[in-house]
Order: sequence, then structure tokens, then C-alpha cells
Amino acid sequence: MYVAPARVVEAQAAWLRAAAGYMGEAWQPFQGDELMAQWLAPDLRLAHTCGYPLVTQLWGKVRVVGTPRYELVHSSGGTHCSLVLCREQAPFVTLADAVGSRGLVNGWDSNSGMNLFRHTLQAVHDGAFFSEVIVTGGHRASMHSLRQGLGDLAAVDSITYDYLAREYSEEVQGLRVLARSVRSPCLPLITSLGSSDAEVEVLREALNWTLPEFAVALGIEEVMPAAAYGGLLQLEAQVMESRFSWA
Repeated sequence: MYVAPARVVEAQAAWLRAAAGYMGEAWQPFQGDELMAQWLAPDLRLAHTCGYPLVTQLWGKVRVVGTPRYELVHSSGGTHCSLVLCREQAPFVTLADAVGSRGLVNGWDSNSGMNLFRHTLQAVHDGAFFSEVIVTGGHRASMHSLRQGLGDLAAVDSITYDYLAREYSEEVQGLRVLARSVRSPCLPLITSLGSSDAEVEVLREALNWTLPEFAVALGIEEVMPAAAYGGLLQLEAQVMESRFSWA
């Protein structure tokens, strides 16, 4: 799930332990840092993935358990967005003012940090947007690089931002929201492809049954049935049909 402040991380782990206990199972965290190996593990019970890898790399290889409905400042009703951030003192009034600046991307497989970002940029400038683009490796790394002046513009998942802002984290200090992307389904929860319909239902039931104790800390009200993630490819197609380029 999200890399977030300690209170959220602790609540995430406690929720998953409780859900596993509801199903009469023991919670066993995945060992290792390779996300694709985790997502494609044949014995995977539950994982959080990003919507863009889901539709570009995992479709037909995993099953979607559901879509969390976060209720935070910039996330509601099962959707979130990308917040395009700049430094507070940046001279940009509108997104178009940032053409020719330096861009920060957390990773080329990210929906909020890349796919929604480029869709937002293309809407205001149908050509080369940045003078250069730097890949940071993560949303929090992008925010750090932005604060340090290593780039001028970054797109951060609104849930990550809301978590940090809610905890009054220094990670959001000195930054401001310049623009917002279109809304997108929240990051899906997945299980192994071999899971049956009944097993998927039990997983979602377990998550919802045990959620109330952790709902405030997590900002999650329920795990909904899977949203329509195919729309992310439509956003990609709009950009691909244009003259947009990162730099």
C-alpha cells in the first residue's frame, strides 16, 4: 500500500492482519522489494498496485479485488487525481507558464506521476513541454527534489499528498498545487489470477468487515467492487495522438 507517515503504515499493517484473521489465515508480508515479482506471485493473496501497470502489464495476469474509496481532501468516491506541484516561490501562475522548465517524474510506469501528468501537460501545450526530465524513483523523492530545486514541476498522487499534509509533514512545506489532473480510479487491490470469484468476494468482505477500526487513520471508507481502469488507456491514447513530448 502507500508509502505514508508512520501512523498510516501501522494502520495498514494492522488492517491486513485483521482481515487475514477474519479469513482464518495468518498475515505474511511479501519478502523482497521487486514489485512485479510480488504482483505476479502465484500464491499472492492481496496487494496494492498502480492503475497504469494494471492495464499495461498485469491485465489478464491478476484479478482485481476492489477499489478503495478514500475520503480525503483531494480524493473521494473511489477516485483520486494527480496534484501538479511547484515550489511556493516559483513564478508560475498557470501550468502554461511552466513550459520550458524542468520536470520530475517518479517513474515511467506510474499513473499519477506520469500518465495523468502528461495528459494534464498536453492539454495546455501540444509539443515539447520541459527542457529536461529527471526520474526520481518515487513520489516523496519527487517532492524532495522539488524542494531542493532539482526540478520545477512534479505530479504527486493526491492520496500521498493528503496523507503527508494531514500529518503536517515538512515534506509538503514550501510547495504549492499549481494544477490538478482529471480524476482517476484509486489504486486497485489485486490477488492472484488463480483466485476464484468466491475467493475474491471473501477477500473484499474481510477487508470491509475489519475496516471500521482503521478507517479514520487510513482515510478509507470502504473497498468497492473494481472500477473501470480501462479509461487510463484512453487518456494515454489522447496523448499519443497529439504532438506532446516530455522534452
